Amino acid sequence: MASLSNISDIDLEKQVAALSRELAALRKALSRRGGAYYEDGRDAASDYYSHLAGYLGDALPAIRKQGRAIEKTARDHPATAAAVGLVVVGLVASLLLSRR
Repeated sequence: MASLSNISDIDLEKQVAALSRELAALRKALSRRGGAYYEDGRDAASDYYSHLAGYLGDALPAIRKQGRAIEKTARDHPATAAAVGLVVVGLVASLLLSRR
């Protein structure tokens, strides 16, 4: 006849084996779902990118025109451009330091 400690060891081994199989099945299911979520996220990001690219593509000529106008103004008034640049740098620095 088997002793009580041997019976409980066998039961524990069976339970551990069953839990291992269950864990493997859960990992597979999670892997499948994770892959699906990844694909959905990738598709959504691709849609957003194509929408943004289309929008920026339409607006690009106007952006270039404004950029040339700003460049001309900066060349005509270098002191003003430097002062504006310093103000922008100061604002960015103050924003970064205020977050700490």
